[in-house]
Amino acid sequence: MLPWEDAAVTNSADPSHSPLVRAARGESVPHTPVWFMRQAGRSLPEYREIRRGTDMLEACRTPDLVTEITLQPVRRHRVDGAIFFSDIVVPLQAAGVDIDIEPGVGPVLDESFASREDLERIPVLTPDMIPDIAESVRRIVLELGGTPLIGFAGAPFTLASYLIEGGPSRNHELTKSLMHGDPELWHDLCTRLSQISAAFLKVQVEAGASAIQLFDSWAGFLSRADYREYVLPHSRATLGALADAGVPRIHFGVGTGELLTDMAGAGTEVIGVDYRVNLGDAIARVGGDQPVQGNLDPALLFAPWEVVEREVRRILDEGRAAPGHIFNLGHGVLPDTDPVVLTRVVELVHEVSSR
Repeated sequence: MLPWEDAAVTNSADPSHSPLVRAARGESVPHTPVWFMRQAGRSLPEYREIRRGTDMLEACRTPDLVTEITLQPVRRHRVDGAIFFSDIVVPLQAAGVDIDIEPGVGPVLDESFASREDLERIPVLTPDMIPDIAESVRRIVLELGGTPLIGFAGAPFTLASYLIEGGPSRNHELTKSLMHGDPELWHDLCTRLSQISAAFLKVQVEAGASAIQLFDSWAGFLSRADYREYVLPHSRATLGALADAGVPRIHFGVGTGELLTDMAGAGTEVIGVDYRVNLGDAIARVGGDQPVQGNLDPALLFAPWEVVEREVRRILDEGRAAPGHIFNLGHGVLPDTDPVVLTRVVELVHEVSSR
């Protein structure tokens, strides 16, 4: 039984044999698997309804809500994988960092990171700090049956940027200033953040997640030289901590076309490709021997269906050059996206790739 053919998925099915996990390992699949970044929420009316009156961080720490929100797009779109509903700053909050998510803005801090003393405000993350995360994952996995759950965490660089800038930044000037001006403090901070991200991922895997994704939302603002010296070692440490976890690791960054070769070497089975890079070019850049994920432009979901269909077919065709391909957007679902279009994309991917 295939996930999109019937709403009932038996609990005896093994997600480790699912098309998504098999594709991530470069194994043969009956069809190209598909899921969407930010599929859990944003564009779904049922998400907006259940989130009404609950702030983001509270929702992320409430197992009943996390479970329902994670499952909503699987029910509606019949995607091949569920992405755990959370936020990249949840582990920071769990570790005791005073951080909040301001609607329409993003993560914000009253006291940004600027000195060695500030490092003491960021303790290591231990499993006893996030029992709700483990509980949410266990509940979701039980409901999903053979559909895999993808756990995720933010990469050290992106977390560091939020801490140093005090919120989202267009230029990351404070981050780059500390990175170059006090490299010892920078590396100590990122070492701590690597531990936090890895611990967050491990809890999800041990509770039943079948794959994980490390997001580096802001890495595309870096030169390749800076990425290699100041960021890559910490992303590699985070992913390396999951090397023996037995699940595929996906690494994705925004605007990272020039960094793909280095990101692919950070210790990951799958390299995520954003929409700015032709998927065929991305496959060539990483050597053609690594599964890829991507990369439909989220904005094209607003175009006429014939445009969407043409682009989906092109991406599927280009993805055949890799040993495995997971269809996804090249960034997250935009809030005003018509959910019906997302469902049609899933159906098209399954139909075209299973021939």
